Formats: sequence, C-alpha cells, structure tokens
Amino acid sequence: MTIQQWLFNFNGRIGRRDFWIWIGVWIVALAIIFTLAGAELISYSIAGLALSGSLIPTAAVIVKRLHDRNKKGWWALMFIPAWLLLAGNWEVFGSLAQWGLGRFIPTLIFVMMLIDLGAFVGTQGENRFGKDTSDVKYR
Repeated sequence: MTIQQWLFNFNGRIGRRDFWIWIGVWIVALAIIFTLAGAELISYSIAGLALSGSLIPTAAVIVKRLHDRNKKGWWALMFIPAWLLLAGNWEVFGSLAQWGLGRFIPTLIFVMMLIDLGAFVGTQGENRFGKDTSDVKYR
C-alpha cells in the first residue's frame, strides 16, 4: 500500500502498526501547530485549517482500521457526537449532568474506540472488506 492509498483512500485494511504510526504523527503535528499558534507565530485560523485538513487522512486511517476489524466504516461517525458532547457548554445543567454528558460519555466513546482500533487484532485472512492487511511502503 502506498502512502497516498494509506491516507486518502477509504477502501482496504490496515493493521495496528500503521494505525498507531498515523495517530502518533497526527498528534505530534497538531501539538506543534497549536504550540506555534499559542506562541503567536502563526494564527489560530491557520492552525484550525491544518486541523481541518488533517481530518480526511485521519478518517481514512480509522475507516481502514475498522475494516480490518470487520466493521463498517460508519462506526467512525461515533467520534462526531463524542466531539460535540466534549465541546458542549454543560454549565446550565447540574454537576452530575455536566460530568456525565460533558466528560464521561465522550471519554468512554474515545477510549472504547481507541482500544478497539489500537489494541485488538484484526480479522485474520480475507474478510468482507478485502484481502489481509499489507504494510505501508514509506519509501
């Protein structure tokens, strides 16, 4: 699998190693970009644009990892309500609702997806999403 197929194609399967490589690169890149924005070396608009631009490759990697687990890529949409709940303003509710809706449920979704995608072994051999995983050729 080429880097272009890895990051911009939603078909096929990838293993845990390639999933963790992308997640690591993505987190480090976003940390650097938002650190530069915090130091006012670049604007937050540029940092937000970089975050938005990185969502397609991240979605492609997540969908292919879900395919390796023999799950439909639509499960990746679970991140949207988790992100929205995490970003919501829950101060109008009581402290239990603030904690439950604003912190516990999104954290539970993120942790469960991270464990499912990053720790569990994919389907051995061919499944309904294609042949067994192939490593990404980084050169």
